[in-house]
Parts: sequence; structure tokens; C-alpha cells
Amino acid sequence: MPKMKKVGSTRGLGARYGSTVRKRYVKVITELKKPHRCPQCGFVKVHRVSVGVWQCNKCSYTYAGGAYTPVTKLGVIAKRSAKGATEEAVAKTTATVSTVEATTSEDVA
Repeated sequence: MPKMKKVGSTRGLGARYGSTVRKRYVKVITELKKPHRCPQCGFVKVHRVSVGVWQCNKCSYTYAGGAYTPVTKLGVIAKRSAKGATEEAVAKTTATVSTVEATTSEDVA
């Protein structure tokens, strides 16, 4: 009897769709099924509820992520730019307030 070939998550596809498509499918499904860490509580209990919606089974924290991964490269870049924008906005507000205070103190004196 010949040895059985291990096919992993592509077992239902058989010889169809081509090897490249099946390899991509394996990569996506393994990333989807592997355990993910919760950004709030830190436990490895995050699972996908639906496309782009992820939930921690420990603390019930629900958040938006990628379709197949809870954190995407684009999401990390957007978060970083948003964080930088808020720091700049705070700096501008502080500078404006100090300028207004300096002007009013000169007027009073």
C-alpha cells in the first residue's frame, strides 16, 4: 500500500485550483486558526467572530482587525500615524495656550 501524502487544510480541494492557490490558502487558514493574544488582557484567547471582528474569550473584548488576522500591517501603520497626530495636536494646543497667556500677562502689566 502506498504512503498517504499529508495535505493539511487543502484536503478538500484535491488536485483542483493549482498549487499556488492551494499554498496561499494554506498560509491564510493556518494564520486564521493559530492562537492570538488579546491586546487588552494579554491571554491567548482571541478568536474570529466574523470577517474582521475578533473577540477574546477571556475578557469578552471585541475589536476590529483584518479578515484573517487580528492585526494587519496597514492597521499598525494607521495606529502609529494617529498616535503621532494626537501628540502634534496636543503640542500645538499647548503652544497656543502659552502664547495667549503670555499676551494677556503683557496686556495686564
